[in-house]
Amino acid sequence: MKNSNNIREQWRRKTEPSRNVCLGLINEGQYEDFHLENTADCFTKCSESGNEPCDLENLQRYWLKFEYHLLESPTSIVNMSFLKAAVQNVSTHISEDLFFSLTPSQVPGLVTEDEHEHPDRVRLPRSLFESLKENRSEVLLAITVLDVGPGNLFKGPQLSLEDGSCVLNNRLVGLSLGSIPVKRLAEPLEITFSHQHLPPNMALSCVFWDATKGDWSSTGCSTELRAQRTICRCDHLTFFALLLKPILDQATVQSLIRISQAGCGASMIFLAFTIVLYVVLRCYRQRFKSEDAPKIHVALSMSLFLLNLTFFFNMRHRPQPSGATCQAQAAVFHYFLLCTFTWMGLEAFHLYLLVIKVFNTYFGHYFLKLSFVGWGLPALIVFGTGTADSYGRYAIRDKRNATTLELCWFQEKTAVSALYITVHGYFLVTSLFSAVVLGLVAWKIFTLPRATAGKEQGPNWKGVLTVLGLSSLVGATWWLAILMPLGWSTIYIFALCNSLQGVFIFCWFTTLYFPSRSAVALSSSVPRADQVHTTSHE
Repeated sequence: MKNSNNIREQWRRKTEPSRNVCLGLINEGQYEDFHLENTADCFTKCSESGNEPCDLENLQRYWLKFEYHLLESPTSIVNMSFLKAAVQNVSTHISEDLFFSLTPSQVPGLVTEDEHEHPDRVRLPRSLFESLKENRSEVLLAITVLDVGPGNLFKGPQLSLEDGSCVLNNRLVGLSLGSIPVKRLAEPLEITFSHQHLPPNMALSCVFWDATKGDWSSTGCSTELRAQRTICRCDHLTFFALLLKPILDQATVQSLIRISQAGCGASMIFLAFTIVLYVVLRCYRQRFKSEDAPKIHVALSMSLFLLNLTFFFNMRHRPQPSGATCQAQAAVFHYFLLCTFTWMGLEAFHLYLLVIKVFNTYFGHYFLKLSFVGWGLPALIVFGTGTADSYGRYAIRDKRNATTLELCWFQEKTAVSALYITVHGYFLVTSLFSAVVLGLVAWKIFTLPRATAGKEQGPNWKGVLTVLGLSSLVGATWWLAILMPLGWSTIYIFALCNSLQGVFIFCWFTTLYFPSRSAVALSSSVPRADQVHTTSHE
């Protein structure tokens, strides 16, 4: 009779409408193989395109409680296609760290420290267990490797399935001591996730599932990226994963391109106005021909104008050319980018002589020498880079390996070192120099008037506007690139402000050389460029 009741109960569960299972109530608290497999079907049923009614919160709670059940049940091993779990009895008096394999095809087990033999693994520091030895001599450790599939479970608000964001390999790693809370470890545990070469557009981050928020969180975790593996270090026990998110998805790329093209178009117009104004001033002001400062401003304007022009050509050319044509296009774009960086650095050098050093600043053929550096140094770098065959097609791809942006630039696989040295490194050097000079100038602008007056003054708004004007010449808008890892808002701010640099330069140029009454006071916050270099550099 009892057997017949059990058979009827099993038949009832099998024939019950499957849609109720994904509400997370029918199998709640039941972890036999049948219930696990039945609930695991919801990994695929609960998706964006599925019509299955799902309660993600109930289903996620079901799997989070599995480890508690595992520690209390007589079964110490679970070996299913989507779930590998084991319970290990660990002494709190161990003398060395413990390593457990996390190979997806195997049940977790103790292994040696050899990382080549077991690339997917977890290291638990012995200090974790030593901290518990006052109350107990042994503890039960549950280790779980769970494949959550491509659906919506354990995705949370952070991940958008549409832009290619995902949990790496859809794999979660769970670590638990049951009812024993483990937080704020003095020595963090280490989980190593192995992976093949990832698209350059993807960002990896170590996270844990925060059940109180129903989302992934990186609090207490750090990420160490390596060639074919990522090491996660966290100070607590729970469910962990490695998030894979595109840095630039298709929609974001298109938005940034539109913003940049609009800003660069406006910059080109105002940069052209700046160059025309300089030509007009040379015709009507004799002294203007011998002044070095406006020549430097115009050289920067020319390099920035040509950079914007090549940017337009690179973005609008679809599909991108191949072979020598693409390499030449990349070399030209690289050249004018380096010219822009160089002339911004020379603006800072000129500002240093003008405001900081002031005396003994005579240089024969001053602007000619600056021109050799401003136009010649980038040419040497581009020639060397081209000789190393570094130019070619560069594609930004999402997780599905779909191209979101393609342009002629550095070859994405073979020229990474050249990109970092000749672009990132060059930019870093010129930016650091410019930032130091601008800081010294700002300090001089804000401290000298106060020291001369001998008393406290109100806010020096003229000085603020002067520093903002000078910052456009030394490329302060480019420095926002350092803040881009902080989030999407800083990326958009960088794209907008940086593409409008030409507008800012035009405003400064007209203020300096076509001063109104208010602008005269503004330009007097620092010594006039023509007043110094007309006498010192001729």
